[in-house]
Amino acid sequence: MLCEQDTNSDFKRCSNCVMDTSDSAIKFDHNDVCDHCHDFKDKIEPNWFPNEVGKQKLELLVENIKKAGRNKEFDCILGISGGLDSSFMLHILVTEFGLRPLVFHVDGGWNSELAVSNIQNLVDNLGLDLFTEVIDWEDMRDFQLAWFKSGLPLLDVPQDHAFVATLYKFAAKYNINYIINGGNISTECVRNPLEWFYYGTDMFLINDIIKRYCTRPLKNYPFSSIFYHKIYLPYIRKIKVIKPLNLIEYNKKIAIKTLIDKYGWTSYSQKHFESRFTKFYEGFWLPTRFGFDTRKVQFSSLILTGQMTRNEALRLLEIPSYDKETIHDEFSYIAKKLDISEDQLWKYHSMPKKTYRDFRNIAAVFDLGAKILKKIGVETSIKR
Repeated sequence: MLCEQDTNSDFKRCSNCVMDTSDSAIKFDHNDVCDHCHDFKDKIEPNWFPNEVGKQKLELLVENIKKAGRNKEFDCILGISGGLDSSFMLHILVTEFGLRPLVFHVDGGWNSELAVSNIQNLVDNLGLDLFTEVIDWEDMRDFQLAWFKSGLPLLDVPQDHAFVATLYKFAAKYNINYIINGGNISTECVRNPLEWFYYGTDMFLINDIIKRYCTRPLKNYPFSSIFYHKIYLPYIRKIKVIKPLNLIEYNKKIAIKTLIDKYGWTSYSQKHFESRFTKFYEGFWLPTRFGFDTRKVQFSSLILTGQMTRNEALRLLEIPSYDKETIHDEFSYIAKKLDISEDQLWKYHSMPKKTYRDFRNIAAVFDLGAKILKKIGVETSIKR
């Protein structure tokens, strides 16, 4: 059942982090150090300020946010998934910087009970209101099944796209100038390989998938193109996306302890596992069908930012990313939720594999845009 890519005779692993040739675009130098490590040292670390410099930058940003939000009900919008990054970010911005965020959650139908509990405990203790947008399940289900039918590894696009599109549209609707984003260098400085995590806002690809595999018009599903939130919102509507966790000392273990102590927050076994579907997809589907373990990216990020040793990461990678004792129950749950048989879900698991190159896409536009943004200093690294 498992795709054991590590047994491949051409297999190679970075000598500094734990990225390997399951990323087909990886490159190594003469010391077997990969390009992810070099990108971090050469492009990312020089523009990262988890220190007093960053704190001063954040304080100035907070002043601007409060000024823009004066006489408004909210001064910013913050999307919360129930995961560590967004939860800790909410804690810091409210308790230490006094911001008044519109706390926003998108329910795509896959919330775990643990995530719901973590979110509620946090907003209740902080005295905040929670806005929840529920995505039409029939649209979500049909869209989700379309990605299974496509043979692509990009099964989380329906959740991710809905979250981004809905969040950005809410910011515009409430005339909020600042979107607070939990993306961060500390735990995410290593890029996910493009073949496994292609751009979730490529509407050419999305429309091709819908045309080929959806069985109904997705009338209620929220769509947003890259042009809407990369050009229209920032340059026409003047809505800015801020990543505060890049401007403070953000340590995963300390953040977890803080949330546990203050809010009775419960940690997840792996990053992104606040979603029941993502837990199944990243923990089981990707490694067993496509031979890619997302923990390599996550652990490598922690290695490069000094939060994990390489030996510790290698030891953890020896343990499957899913629980063998409960995976059958998870498999049954996903099939039942999608209203298909387990046999059908297994057929999707064994069907021919596809990549984004097998469908219409504008990858070249994304690459050109990234290079332009890097050149003018808006982006510090080019994402594959």
